Amino acid sequence: MSSLSLFVFLLCFFQSLVSIQSFTLASDIAALQAFKASIKPTTIPSYSCLASWNFTTDPCSPHVTHFICGLSCSTPTTPKLPSRITQLTLDPAGYSGTLSPLVSKLAQLVTLDLFDNNFYGPIPPSLSSLYNLQTLSLRSNSFSGSVPPSIAYLKSLQSLDLSHNSLSGSLPNTMRSLTSLRRLDMSFNKLTGSLPKLPVNLIELAVKSNSLSGSLYEASFAGLTQLEVVELSENSLTGTLQSWFFLLPSLQQVDLANNGFTRVDIWKPTNSQSDLVAVDLGSNKIEGTLPVNFYAYPLLSSLTLSYNRLRGPIPWQYSKKETLKRLFLEGNFLNGSPPKEWFAGETAVTGSLGDNCLQTCPGSSQLCSKSQKPTSICRQAYGGKPRV
Repeated sequence: MSSLSLFVFLLCFFQSLVSIQSFTLASDIAALQAFKASIKPTTIPSYSCLASWNFTTDPCSPHVTHFICGLSCSTPTTPKLPSRITQLTLDPAGYSGTLSPLVSKLAQLVTLDLFDNNFYGPIPPSLSSLYNLQTLSLRSNSFSGSVPPSIAYLKSLQSLDLSHNSLSGSLPNTMRSLTSLRRLDMSFNKLTGSLPKLPVNLIELAVKSNSLSGSLYEASFAGLTQLEVVELSENSLTGTLQSWFFLLPSLQQVDLANNGFTRVDIWKPTNSQSDLVAVDLGSNKIEGTLPVNFYAYPLLSSLTLSYNRLRGPIPWQYSKKETLKRLFLEGNFLNGSPPKEWFAGETAVTGSLGDNCLQTCPGSSQLCSKSQKPTSICRQAYGGKPRV
């Protein structure tokens, strides 16, 4: 029986049961029954929310004997109007099955949260008809296939979490149409390609641990004046991280570690105004010298550039930056002497300067507890010949 045929059958069945004691719209009850029917009965524990879903009673009945959890209902504005299902939030009980396309018939749904279960198969494109949906969380399941481009029709969506699944393909070019979206998390999937144009009202962006490639393009971030958090670590991003990126006006936290960036261009923030607090660019392929202009970001307290290919001395301006509390520069080819202020009790910087080519880095300091590179390797790095 097709999904549509099942829905029609269930709808007719529940309409036949309608009486003066019915509280929930018949089509919503039919959609709930189809949703439960798509889940393997053997994966519904007796103590779980779904185990309490007994369709011989009304889901929105004020006298709760069944449907004790997993959903919420609206309160009708007049007695003659039926209740509608507004939230479908399952407990993490290990439910296994597919997500029925008929869940899209819950037209007043505001929240759909299936976090930490074993749902599998594709994400139904029909979810795009849930025009009132504000929160969609399918986190920590086994959904596969691509992210449906039709998701762009969810104009009310504020939070989208599809992380920790097996989704593949590229992010839809229609993402820009999600004009209400504030939080997007697609981390720990198998997504490829480059970032599309992102929703303009985004505050948090997380696509960690995928296979994204290419550079970060300014067009993808155009108009994102509210973006505070960017988490794109553990991908295959390459090229130059250009100056516009750190000038995004609301940016606070950046994690681009474990990629393939080769260069970073840093400009001073306009009028010395920036909310940037933490930057992690560790484990890339960044060449050149340490970017001096990071010192001009007034709130920057944590900076990681470890395990890159940086050379030259540590800029003296770093030692004058009172807000800088965590500094990780190990695993490069930095030379010269580190600022003496860091070892005279004048600052409270923690981190690591080890595995470089620094001179006079006192081993008694926590910053220098890891040894420097052998002299022969440092000579090779700077064009000299190793000692025989």
